[in-house]
Amino acid sequence: MCFQPHRRVQAESVDVGAQRLVHCGLAWRRTPQGQHLLPGAGAEGNAIGDRRGLQWPQSARLLAVGIRLGQVGLAHLLDQHASAREQLHQPGDDRLQQRVQFVVGRDGNKLYGPGIADDKGGVAVILHSLAILQRAGWRDYGKLVVLFNPDEESGSPGSGETIAALGEAADVVLSYEPSPAKAVLKAEAVLLAAAGTATVTMEVKGRSSHAGAAPDQGRNALIELAHQLLQTQDVARGIPGAQLNWTMVDAITTRNQVPARAVAGADVRLTAPGAAEKLLPALRAKVAESRRVPDTETTVTMAIGRPPYAAGERGKALAEKARAIYAELDGRELAFIPGSGGGTDAGFAGRSGKPAVLESLGLAGWGYHAKDEYIEIDSIVPRLYLTTRLLMELGAGR
Repeated sequence: MCFQPHRRVQAESVDVGAQRLVHCGLAWRRTPQGQHLLPGAGAEGNAIGDRRGLQWPQSARLLAVGIRLGQVGLAHLLDQHASAREQLHQPGDDRLQQRVQFVVGRDGNKLYGPGIADDKGGVAVILHSLAILQRAGWRDYGKLVVLFNPDEESGSPGSGETIAALGEAADVVLSYEPSPAKAVLKAEAVLLAAAGTATVTMEVKGRSSHAGAAPDQGRNALIELAHQLLQTQDVARGIPGAQLNWTMVDAITTRNQVPARAVAGADVRLTAPGAAEKLLPALRAKVAESRRVPDTETTVTMAIGRPPYAAGERGKALAEKARAIYAELDGRELAFIPGSGGGTDAGFAGRSGKPAVLESLGLAGWGYHAKDEYIEIDSIVPRLYLTTRLLMELGAGR
């Protein structure tokens, strides 16, 4: 599930995160998404599109960014997004809870709750790790930057460029998406690669008419769209590193009208360089092969979303360091996940190629975006230990 956050919920979530950053000793600012935080960088405009054709004022898209200067050493960026479940409805609106019936509570080693793994758990690991380090008086770093963004579930349309700019200014980026639960993967893990994302839009234009009195005078855009969706559904299979799934259809009309316009959207995942550049012309060529409804016009466009994430050699070295730290906990195992079809903001953070980036340092859990989402309680202490020790090791230059 993916929902546009309600503006008031966004603001309240950012305020809560910001207050906790202050308790961890960081100066913070709340800033409109799409507005860079680095010197010499300017705003990108007065409105931001979310790649679904919607426009939202920048004032409705807020980031919490905390900065703390240390004594000497590396610049670190800790990045995580607000929970998807916090973005579902306005405070006091219980209709979604009544319809979905989220599971809440504890069952043995599992703690259930909306958004608890993706990604309240990651936010909690960052905040509590920083609190531990503050109490210990840790200052072995040049600059520590923490970013919480509320638009990750819709593709980070407002925060992506800010994350990329902050990532380019950092030496190390640690990202806190969840790790798969041990019930799914035998050990807690970190992620070494993830797909880039894109959205394909197919639009068919036909001609409207009365569906009862004069159906033959119309040109049914919905029928033509259905034909083209079936015709193109397997195109990506012939392109290495590309995956396409049609997921949305809209033909806004009334029951008694032949639709003059129909639109479909596809989720695209990209894992190989140049895959997007090959996919779009292939889709257009397939559409041109045949038409079921005469006098209709079909267009296909693509909007590139998140860049792919790849840990690279330096990221893999971070992963090995994390594995060694985990082993200090009575030989606890840390697995490496070679790749995932899910997108991550670590792709934006590492886009420049400058920082070492490591993903999935959040809590172990499963059921992301589902009514029975959970974390594994026995992952809490190890993940706090991992973040605090990893930052201390990096700060000491080891």
